[in-house]
Amino acid sequence: MTNIEKGSISYSASDKIGTIEFHHPKGNSLPSALLKEFADTIELAGKNEEVNVIVIRSKGDGAFCAGASFDELLAIDNFTDGKKFFMGFAHVLNAMRTCPKLIIVRVQGKTVGGGIGIASAADYCLAHRDASIKLSELALGIGPFVVGPAVTRKLGTAAFSSLALDARNWYTSDWAHSKGLFNKVLKTTEELDEAVQQLANDLASSNPEAMKEMKEILWQSTGHWHATLEQRAEISGRLVLSNFTREFIQEFKKKK
Repeated sequence: MTNIEKGSISYSASDKIGTIEFHHPKGNSLPSALLKEFADTIELAGKNEEVNVIVIRSKGDGAFCAGASFDELLAIDNFTDGKKFFMGFAHVLNAMRTCPKLIIVRVQGKTVGGGIGIASAADYCLAHRDASIKLSELALGIGPFVVGPAVTRKLGTAAFSSLALDARNWYTSDWAHSKGLFNKVLKTTEELDEAVQQLANDLASSNPEAMKEMKEILWQSTGHWHATLEQRAEISGRLVLSNFTREFIQEFKKKK
């Protein structure tokens, strides 16, 4: 594997609200080192007894998340590394699922692939009106296998099928809202931030035991995800080695 610019994860806690912010200079994409730190930070925040609710956001006013790091995908040259990379996304989704605290996700811009998985794993997701979405994996020759269970749980099979198969086109925030991915869509960044803060404040002052019970109810029947997401990571880890995928990414990078 080549050395990939790491990006950053920051975590702060105040007034019973834990805030996790991720950043990468390439559209807030998520290389494996960042994914591991991301999952570890979610678990850390979940164990903090001084935190009642967690907010996940990305840095800047541009894309919320560009998904997988194309540089790192190109650097994968064996199945073991391929599976390991996609398990990074699996660990983040499972960390969100098993976290005992309710998680709010703030989506300020375009969201691709794994970013849609993060939005889907939110217990409540608020988005800017410009936050269009796309599951581009099938166009890459991979398929949205790891994020599939999270997206299907939130949007349903029909909407997941639309995103997964129409892999070259963007879907609007209004469409995402109508299908349940976004719980609320706001017109401006200021309104988005105010809505996120208001909900976080409301939940921070709620009964932690009641919220923990609510979290378990919201995620019932997902106990199989550890095994399921690992199987999905194996599929992606195999397909990322295909000539189709490697040639697609190389051509894509030439256009950038």
